Amino acid sequence: MGRAVDKERYKIIYVDDVNTSLLTLKRRLSGYHEVYPAESADMLFKALEKIKPDIILLDINMPDHDGYEIIEKLKKDERYKYIPVIFITSQHDRDSVVRGLTFGAVDFIVKPFETMSLIECIERHVTDSRSGKNKEDNNKPHILAIDDVVSELKIIKTALHSNYNVHTISKPETVMAFLKIRRADLIILDYLMPVYNGFELIEMIRKTPDYKDIPIIMLTSAGTVDQVKEAIALGACDFMVKPFKDSELIEKVAKYLKTPV
Repeated sequence: MGRAVDKERYKIIYVDDVNTSLLTLKRRLSGYHEVYPAESADMLFKALEKIKPDIILLDINMPDHDGYEIIEKLKKDERYKYIPVIFITSQHDRDSVVRGLTFGAVDFIVKPFETMSLIECIERHVTDSRSGKNKEDNNKPHILAIDDVVSELKIIKTALHSNYNVHTISKPETVMAFLKIRRADLIILDYLMPVYNGFELIEMIRKTPDYKDIPIIMLTSAGTVDQVKEAIALGACDFMVKPFKDSELIEKVAKYLKTPV
């Protein structure tokens, strides 16, 4: 499993106390990126003195310090706070996801995982980090985009990130937990998703006092009249059919947030 020679190889530190997990992941990514294994928090911070990683992959359950303690320490250090951190873990319950987001993780990858899915996740977050998309500007409104298709989220983030802080969620079941810890000024919501579809999420969001009046723009690839009526009845303020033009999305968001186009 190789890759084109002109592709940049990122430096990745992977922290896991299980040696076989370290070796397995290093073998699976060796054709794509440079992986530096660390079996403990101490080994991670020693590695950081010598290596400037593009991203850190972090297990949650470890004997000396758990992943939450490690990411908290990373985010408090000016040298490391902007390095994106992805949790790789067998824990995928809602509390674990919320806690990880609270401490600043950019994503969760659940074991077992597909190699290419992890590689795509790594490359997306490194690209976002380098472009400044992961850094928040407190003077900009916050937008939450929800879609189980990661490529759609990337389109939305690319279109809007210059004027807004754009947060993306690909796992609909984590949305309500996210909204408890992060304030959003507008929500962009896909209709057809697993676990909870867009209509179910609108109902859940509208029942939350802080979000009963928040602008919600619904997205779908099949915009029937009945769907439009249902979305509006449930509390969506607008409706967009995929594929859409960046300019159309920018105009709609600016309209509801009353910001310059």
